Amino acid sequence: MVDERNEAHASQRSAPPRRRRAAPRRSRLPRWLTRLRPALVRLRPAYPRPGRTGYRRWVPSWRQTTGLLAGAFCVLATLVGYLYATTEIPADLNAFATQQDNVYYWADGTEMARTGEVNRQDTALDKVPEQVRWATLAAENETFYSDSGISVSGITRAVGRMMGGGDTQGGSTITQQYVKNAYLNQKQTFSRKLTEMFIAVKLDNRMSKNDILEGYLNTSWYGRGTYGIQRAAHAYYGKDVSQLNVSEGAFLASLLKGAGLYDPAISAKNHERAVERWKWILDRMVAIGRLTPQERAKYTAFPEPKAPPRPAGLTGQTGYLVETARAYVRAHTEVSERDFDKGGYQIRTTFEKAKVESLRKAAEDALGKLRPEQREADRNVRLGAASVTTDGRIVALYGGPDYLKQGFNDANSSVVPAGSAFGPFVYAAALRDGVQRERSGPRTPVTPATVYDGDNKVAIRTPEGPYWDRSGKIVKAVNDGDRSWGKVSLKEAVVQSVNGPIMQLGMDVGLARVSKTAVQTGLLPESMGAQVPAFSLGNSTPSAIRMAGAYATFAAGGLHSEPYSVDRLSRNGDAVPVEKPTPERALPVKVATDVDNALRDAVQRGTAGAARAAGADAAGKTGTQQDNKSSWFVGYRGKVSTAVSLSRIDPTSQELLPLDGIGGAAKGTLGSTAPIAVWTAYMGDQGRR
Repeated sequence: MVDERNEAHASQRSAPPRRRRAAPRRSRLPRWLTRLRPALVRLRPAYPRPGRTGYRRWVPSWRQTTGLLAGAFCVLATLVGYLYATTEIPADLNAFATQQDNVYYWADGTEMARTGEVNRQDTALDKVPEQVRWATLAAENETFYSDSGISVSGITRAVGRMMGGGDTQGGSTITQQYVKNAYLNQKQTFSRKLTEMFIAVKLDNRMSKNDILEGYLNTSWYGRGTYGIQRAAHAYYGKDVSQLNVSEGAFLASLLKGAGLYDPAISAKNHERAVERWKWILDRMVAIGRLTPQERAKYTAFPEPKAPPRPAGLTGQTGYLVETARAYVRAHTEVSERDFDKGGYQIRTTFEKAKVESLRKAAEDALGKLRPEQREADRNVRLGAASVTTDGRIVALYGGPDYLKQGFNDANSSVVPAGSAFGPFVYAAALRDGVQRERSGPRTPVTPATVYDGDNKVAIRTPEGPYWDRSGKIVKAVNDGDRSWGKVSLKEAVVQSVNGPIMQLGMDVGLARVSKTAVQTGLLPESMGAQVPAFSLGNSTPSAIRMAGAYATFAAGGLHSEPYSVDRLSRNGDAVPVEKPTPERALPVKVATDVDNALRDAVQRGTAGAARAAGADAAGKTGTQQDNKSSWFVGYRGKVSTAVSLSRIDPTSQELLPLDGIGGAAKGTLGSTAPIAVWTAYMGDQGRR
């Protein structure tokens, strides 16, 4: 029994082990694809096909062909859908597409200069004549208003080109071209073309057709350095886009095919091509019903564009004018410097071209008489001048020999002491505020007839006694030429530029009051000099612009208007607010009239006698400093006030140098005759206009 059990166990141990049945493998395919698997197996071609003879053994069945095509279509549709979904319209336009030029205009509205890297200027679509728009559409995309934003033929060509070499060309709709201009780049690769297509479709769904067309017309290249149809109209026909006719519009449309090939000014071949395409575009407009045959018959002569304009650069005085106007925009508008640099602004300045040219000529004639190659005193001479009207308009300035050679604007320089040209402000302060000769005493009125001591080297006094400087010496006034005038009226002291009375008058009025009067009439507080006795003799350093504006206050009967250089500002035709000054009462009429009388007498019988040549109504004052480092003439005729300053500046240290011997003047001669010569020539010329 035991043996039988052992044998049974032995037989069990010797028998091979049973194999455990493997669990069925779970398919990793999606359930929907698993269900399709039998059908796909049936579609899988088995070659050679059984039951077929000849070449038919190798040809797929219609079921297989249909299935393969359907599968390929599904894959392609999925790929296109994925690319469409993942292609986004860029948030920002190309910097190149949005960059525009700023255009500066003379006071009369004619163009003065353009600044900016790109010569563009946006314009609203409704300012482009409808037939001019359709000339572009006829040339580039006549189905623009009905298509979906893409061209099937263009896409087909793109694929064909890719198969043959990788590049694409042509066939784009206007929407696609706008996408290329505004968001992408100009490379003709298939990937760029594909991206362009998807963005174009999305853009067509998001933007109106008119907005797309407007964007296209404002970003397209027209040659001659211009982007956008507005600047193209100026470059080729010298007119605003709104003034174009359909014939001119057809020519501009031809440039979109390649400005380098169709600008007639480049070559005779270009002219021939331009005429041919111009005709084709007009004929095409007739064919699509946008131009009647009768209208087409009017345009038989090719609209010859004008010769390419010379670039309006910043050479000569133009750069100084642009710099001055730009500074005014930044200081008196809410336009940030960053936004202004993006361009698109139209700046109507106050500068009058004829006056600027006249002032330039007068300055160059005077400077031309210097001999820097022969005389040391004639080297490093700087001359600045500005002309301001009684209502504050800066109508002319001379900033230097050439903006591109000397960027520093001498008309706006605040380094040249006013010298005795500052005297009228002391005189005006005294006439308005009176004098105080005792520390706690009352203020006493003065008149033009009030007499002061005009002798040379009279000690300057304070209520406590003589004024002592820091070196321990009594300050004394030195008259020009060491001349003693005896008792002299305040008016005569201004007329004859007698230093002693003016210097003492400033102390009697109070230098703080004199400074306040100068600022109220137009000088800047930061240009005021140290308040010591020499303050009344012009240690302040106002610019020529400010001096001209301050003297204009005397001409305007005591009303002061701040100088300004920008009359109107707009961006792409829309007005931008710009602050303009309003006249303010700076001096009583009687005080301004008394100062005016003294300045007129200074020309008729005083130190400014040379200015009589400008006209009988001339009024003005010479200005020299006692250390002879500056020379001025400031005056006015009618409503125009002009200031001219002259100095010598060491190019290394930027320090003022003496004017001794300038222009060959005798030793001991103060100042220079150049400022009054410039003023007289310029202001006399204005009277003859």
